[in-house]
Amino acid sequence: MAELKDELAALRIERAPLRESGAGWINWVVVLAVLAGGGYAAYRWFTRERPVEVQVATVTERAAGTQAAVLNASGYVTARRRATVSSKITGKVIEVNVDEGMAVKQGQVLARLDDATARAALALADAQRVASERTAREDEVRLANARVVLGRQQRLVKDGFATQADVDDAKSNVDALLARLDLERQQVEVAKRQVEVEQTNLDNSVIRAPFSGIAITKDAQPGEMVSPVSAGGGFTRTGICTIVDMRSLEVEVDVNESYIGRVKPGQTVTAVLDAYPDWPIPAYVITVVPTADRQKATVLVRIGFKALAGARGVLDPRILPDMGVKVTFLRDETDAAPPMVAAQPTSLVPKAAIVTDKNQAFVFVVRGDRVARVAVRVGGADGDRMEVLAGLAAGDRVVVSPPPALASGALISVKP
Repeated sequence: MAELKDELAALRIERAPLRESGAGWINWVVVLAVLAGGGYAAYRWFTRERPVEVQVATVTERAAGTQAAVLNASGYVTARRRATVSSKITGKVIEVNVDEGMAVKQGQVLARLDDATARAALALADAQRVASERTAREDEVRLANARVVLGRQQRLVKDGFATQADVDDAKSNVDALLARLDLERQQVEVAKRQVEVEQTNLDNSVIRAPFSGIAITKDAQPGEMVSPVSAGGGFTRTGICTIVDMRSLEVEVDVNESYIGRVKPGQTVTAVLDAYPDWPIPAYVITVVPTADRQKATVLVRIGFKALAGARGVLDPRILPDMGVKVTFLRDETDAAPPMVAAQPTSLVPKAAIVTDKNQAFVFVVRGDRVARVAVRVGGADGDRMEVLAGLAAGDRVVVSPPPALASGALISVKP
């Protein structure tokens, strides 16, 4: 029995006691380090400095001696002398002598209408005039004979060979012929006036240019009917062509009535056509129309081109009617520079970039990815910009409409 126990004990496998290992602690340390690093990164991410998104503008420079702008507006080129040439009578067009873009002179024949009826009416009126003149001539001969008879009767009465009744009959005949001759002479004058009327109707069949200019449209063709009124439906034209006097071109702009006090007659203006944005055109204010549009709250301002100031002024052919134009009203330089001191260029920034704090003006200047608060000394307004006399230089970038919380040194990102 004891041997069996010994044999069984020999078959038992001895297990070695577990030893202390540092691998488990290392794993725990790594896990804790990872968690701590992630928490710190999350803390840094949530507490990081976020950039402020801002809009940036570049400081520009106005050349020395250039006038400042007080107001900007937009309008259109218009012609003060523009006419759609039509006829005084209704008729069929048989000839058109004008095309778009053609220069025409005052009195030049633009078109002709069918004048057959007018010529026939003129011939009839002239024939009636001739008949009236011949009738009057016949009665002049009768009047001369009646006067001879009256004289003869008066002599016979003196000699006792005729009665007073004979004299009275001869005298009444003379008076009747005189009255009839006066009527016929008036009829001759009426016939002459009728001839003039028919001649005018004939002349009206020839359509002439009322003034010198450029034809910008051609509205009728041979064979069409024209009329001074829109009679005859859609197949009747009311004009032959449209003529514009290019020497009468000017600009009309609507100025908000809140700013009309900045505009006065004779004020210097710079006009820039939308078609030629790099071509400033010298201009001036002709007049401020003394009425306002109550619906738009604007006042109409007429602006003339200085190139046309003289009687023989010739307008640049690039300026065309109905072109869009932007105008800048310039400020009169009343503060002249001291003698022997040359005018200096002036820096300009958008008005929205200027911030005032306790009567001190400053701007936020972009330096890298941060901003710096810079005090400036401002001058007058130049349209939607402000003059900066000190503190900035051309090419600096400033923040436009800075947020109230923006501070010097703040991190920023520029809006695209």
